[in-house]
Amino acid sequence: MSRILITGATGFIGSFIAEEALNKGFDVWVAVRKSSSLEYLKDSRIRFINLDLSSEDNIVKQLEDKAFDYVVHAAGVTKCLDKQLFYKVNRDGTKNLVNALLRTGMAMKRFVYLSSLSIYGPIHEEQPYTEIKDSDTPMPNTDYGKSKIEAERFLKETGKANPSFNYVVLRPTGVYGPREKDYFLMAKSIKQHTDFAVGYKPQDITFVYVQDVVQAVFLALENGKNGGCYFLSDGEVYRSETFSDLIRKELGNPWMLRIKAPVWLLRIITMIGDKVGHITGKVSALNNDKYHILKQRNWRCDIQPAIDELGYKPQYKLEEGVRLSMKWYKENGWI
Repeated sequence: MSRILITGATGFIGSFIAEEALNKGFDVWVAVRKSSSLEYLKDSRIRFINLDLSSEDNIVKQLEDKAFDYVVHAAGVTKCLDKQLFYKVNRDGTKNLVNALLRTGMAMKRFVYLSSLSIYGPIHEEQPYTEIKDSDTPMPNTDYGKSKIEAERFLKETGKANPSFNYVVLRPTGVYGPREKDYFLMAKSIKQHTDFAVGYKPQDITFVYVQDVVQAVFLALENGKNGGCYFLSDGEVYRSETFSDLIRKELGNPWMLRIKAPVWLLRIITMIGDKVGHITGKVSALNNDKYHILKQRNWRCDIQPAIDELGYKPQYKLEEGVRLSMKWYKENGWI
């Protein structure tokens, strides 16, 4: 039985990765902290290991006498009050984990890293928009995206220095599905009769349902080239109103006021959101990083390499994914 270590399994995407690993017969180990919620990790077959990703030396000690065939690194932060936390967790946490794994000398078959399309930032924004490709030069304009690309660059450097370190990077676009909390806010807003969009210039958006990301993770464990980086979406391109219209349909078509605000107004709202967040100690969903994400017009990406090299086949188009997500939110009392 192959042994797999999953970081970030207490989170949205990671919890689904852990479930699928159990379904596939892996010996599943999940990295946790004392403060971690185990709400979605109730299966008695899951083994837990405390890992301090802030310290390479501590990780080495915590991994003592343990060996894993595969490691999936899904841990990370997508929003925070102090932008330095993006780098401490997303970049430095990745460095500490990989360096510690290499120091133990375990015969790890493959390391899969969950990155993001956000590492590329606003490129190809001249109309008509064209797909972002791996050959393009990343131009991240968020601290989240910058921290992720720095982690990717570390993996590339490490792979060059250590040919036995076999890794694959996955770059999903906007991931949605049951348990997800950010897109859920849109559903909550629509239920309260308001849909909020930003900017008057056309926006091409891409999505990927969480189970398709999970599919790609397990394909990446076996397929793809060492050091390969793969974009993930459902293969379609949408407009923002398509997503909200599908949500509205699943909520029984409540009356809805659609507000399209200019980008300058979003800038003011996110600045206020940041200030309120620092006062209350709670991260606002509309913060400075989110401003750049919502402002970006082109989210097209080329998933053909994932199809050709990983064998990736998206199973969930947006309509089906939204239906399943809304069903889960309703059944679990979120909306």
